[in-house]
Amino acid sequence: MKERLAYRPATVGPQRAAQLRAEIETFNAEYCAALDANDVERWPDFFAEEATYRVTSRENALLDLPVGLVYCEGADMIRDRALAVAHSQMFAPRHMLHLLGVTRVVDETDGAVEAQTPFILVQTLIEGPSTVHLAGTYYDRFVRRGEQLLLADRQVVHDTEVLATALAYPV
Repeated sequence: MKERLAYRPATVGPQRAAQLRAEIETFNAEYCAALDANDVERWPDFFAEEATYRVTSRENALLDLPVGLVYCEGADMIRDRALAVAHSQMFAPRHMLHLLGVTRVVDETDGAVEAQTPFILVQTLIEGPSTVHLAGTYYDRFVRRGEQLLLADRQVVHDTEVLATALAYPV
């Protein structure tokens, strides 16, 4: 993971990068819209069958530590997590709002696309103010199923070591 955090020049030409950026930004807009609408049961639909999803701190990523707050390997684990979150009341009611930065397309090889997208996740508790819940970057590898992009790997790397509240909901 440390290598993915380090700067490396993009290998995709400007025109192709613009095409892929538009496609990835549309994908991410739908991904975040589903989560912001609290439709967590749709969340697994954005992943390929053999996908990996991990939420970890920048420090862990820089040290190449596999530890993460959340780790799912394969669609079954991702579906299990979505169902557990959707059908439990482990946390107070809240609204989540994802704000995304500009996607950077890094590489396209053998039908897979690597991209990085910075994000801020704002949380509003029903009886409280809006606060920044998490800030960081999505480090993604996308694959295609037909014309559709799917996540083969999403590494959510958050910038802080200290989280204000538990991270139960997908990012």
